[in-house]
Order: sequence, then C-alpha cells, then structure tokens
Amino acid sequence: MKTTTNCHHCNGRDFLGVECAWPAPDCLGDTRRRDAARRRTQLLRAALVLALAAALWQFGQAGYIHAKAWLAQHLIAQAWAQTRAGGAPARPWPWADTWPVARLSAPAQGVEVYVLAGADGATLAFGPGHMYGTAEPGDFGNSVLGAHRDTHFAFLQWLEDGSELELETAHGEVLRYFVTHREVLDHRDTRPLAQPDSGRQLTLVTCWPFDAVRAGGPLRYVVTAQARI
Repeated sequence: MKTTTNCHHCNGRDFLGVECAWPAPDCLGDTRRRDAARRRTQLLRAALVLALAAALWQFGQAGYIHAKAWLAQHLIAQAWAQTRAGGAPARPWPWADTWPVARLSAPAQGVEVYVLAGADGATLAFGPGHMYGTAEPGDFGNSVLGAHRDTHFAFLQWLEDGSELELETAHGEVLRYFVTHREVLDHRDTRPLAQPDSGRQLTLVTCWPFDAVRAGGPLRYVVTAQARI
C-alpha cells in the first residue's frame, strides 16, 4: 500500500495509507496559511476600496462646495451691479434672505469677493457675511466680516502686516485698509467685536487652522485692518 507522509495537496492522495478524507496535519497547516493569506488579501482590497470611495466622496463634497460658492458669487455680482445702479439692495436670487452690502478685494492676492448682509451659516455658504450689530462696511467703527477658511477667506492665510485691502460700499465709496494685526483666538473670545473710539476698522474672521480636516473647530483666525483716507 502506498504511503504518503508529506501531503501538500490532499486531493487524490492518501495519508498513512488511507485516502485523504481531510487534510493531513502538515497539509492542514499549509491550507490554513493559504486561507489566512487569502483573507488578508481580501480584507486589504476591501479596505482600499472603502478608502478610495471615502476619498472620492470627500472630493465630490469639496468640489460641490467650491462650485456652489463660485456660482453664488457670480449671481451676487449681478445683484451688486443692480444695487450700485439703483441704490436699493438687490437680492441675488428671488428666495434669498440676504443681499450684497460691499465688495472686498485683496489686490496682491488677486482676490475679489462680495460681502453679504448677515453672518449666519446659510449666508456664509455663498460668501463672506457682515455681522449684524457691528459697523456697516465702510462706516466709522469696527465692521466684522466672517467667511469660510476653505473658500472665500482662504486668502487670509497669505496676508501679512501691511497688506492692502480695498472695500467698496454700496454708495460707491472705495476705502483702502491695511492689515495691522493677525492672531488666533478661541471662538468664545469677543474682543474682535469691540468698537474702537475712532477711525474705521475692518475685522476679518475665519476658522483655523486653514488645513484642518474638519471645519468648525474652536479656534478662529482674526485679521484686523485700519482704513487710511
């Protein structure tokens, strides 16, 4: 009777003179190792597929946000032109509960954005917002503007002390502001809302850090600029 003591592949072979009804001990080890390796490969492939799907979803979400922000600014620009021509606030779309109140630009960074009335979440999805209760953009006092760090206020990270900003009001007045201070504060800190005794101040606020994976953390990046007439 033929005897096989080193069974690597049990199909059609025998173990200790008996046809293999189950793998031999050493063959069982090989089978288990192959099965374990196969499972690891399958798990790795599944993990890679899930990671790729998550990355594509994140990319799609980011692309949608940027596309919405760009399209909104285009419609807001048209509303701004109507406001400047007629003097009365013009809404960028019929159901909008906000309207443009100023145009802000950073010449060195090649940035131009339209500032909307109000700074709630719905408004900031479409552009920088003016915080109610602070000075109107261009007026004497402290005018506080907020926007998202990854869209309209992404350029704040490139500003330096002395950087120039231009603000056009709804009345056609163009003011030049120059950055005087930059700092990171806790979102509960109310000092950026303080009103100065004199002069025209512009305070720009966004989330920080700029490269954060998740938005809405506890820190804010605050840029202060003073007007020069």
